[in-house]
Amino acid sequence: MHFRRTVKRFSILCLAVAAMWLETGCSRKQADSYQGYIEGKFVYVASPQSGRLDHLSVTRGDTIIAGHPLFAFDNEPEASAMREADQMLRSAQSRLADLQTGKRPSEIEVTRAQLMQVLAEKKQADQILAVDQAQYRAGGIPQTELINAQAAVDSSNARLRELEATLAVDALPAREQQIRSQENQVAAARASRAEAAWRLQQKDISSPRQGLVFDTLYREGEWVAAGNPVVELLPPENLEIRFFVPELVTGKLRVGQSIRVDCGRMFHQH
Repeated sequence: MHFRRTVKRFSILCLAVAAMWLETGCSRKQADSYQGYIEGKFVYVASPQSGRLDHLSVTRGDTIIAGHPLFAFDNEPEASAMREADQMLRSAQSRLADLQTGKRPSEIEVTRAQLMQVLAEKKQADQILAVDQAQYRAGGIPQTELINAQAAVDSSNARLRELEATLAVDALPAREQQIRSQENQVAAARASRAEAAWRLQQKDISSPRQGLVFDTLYREGEWVAAGNPVVELLPPENLEIRFFVPELVTGKLRVGQSIRVDCGRMFHQH
């Protein structure tokens, strides 16, 4: 949210300090009235984002507190970007969790099932090899059948070792370099989400100060360029009353003395 201050002078030809009470002992004597003016340091509230003014929450003359909603722009582009950033962050976090904990239990169960199947196949291949060896020694089968039976056993053993190694690896987290790389991806996704959240927040602006809504500068439905003020605030602490008194009176003034300001309703800005 952007805001800036400027000084405007109101000729509220206030009897700007009408009735200044001078105290002398226990008695009070009303002095003459003195004309003056009020200087106001305005706060112009704007958004760093451009957009269509969807809602104006205040009107000229309202007195509001700090944090009161002022205006809101159309936020659909930023809301879509925020949803996308949320999804990317969740995806990156899920990938990191997978790398840190190894494969999911369901994936490990698939590997275990394959291992059990290979064990059964190996047992059958061992039995066939034993029968073929006996028949070959008795001259019942040619050597080629014995070679094929031995090859089946060797293949089963190789497949068994592969699945045992896979099962062991599945229970381990990923390598340190992979985890570090994915942690960087999560950090980048989190930064993108923070930026998207900030952009979305700048479409809905609240008052930075309490005070008077002196003016509103756009109407709902109008396009507002980035940085253009939408609301003009006048905080009470930004008001200064200036008036001039004769030299003879200045010697009777002191800090903490009470005054009464009687201002008209005609405002002229200079």
